[in-house]
Amino acid sequence: MNMLDSYFGPGFSFIMFVLVSAWSLPWKGYALWKAARKSQPWWFVALLVVNTVGIFEIMYIFIFSEATSPKKDQKGHGK
Repeated sequence: MNMLDSYFGPGFSFIMFVLVSAWSLPWKGYALWKAARKSQPWWFVALLVVNTVGIFEIMYIFIFSEATSPKKDQKGHGK
């Protein structure tokens, strides 16, 4: 029995693992999919290797991937 289980009760570590995994897995999957679609192999490898409970993935999705995408005009043509 580890320290968290002895303090919070049996199974606490397992429950936390399941909750953290359920939170981070969809973010990681979407970020990896987005990096692959944009042909960004360095981002793909970094997102695959670095585990930050979804923080790095969320930053990539909303900040870094948008900064590298070409701007489109109102007709959908790239500039």
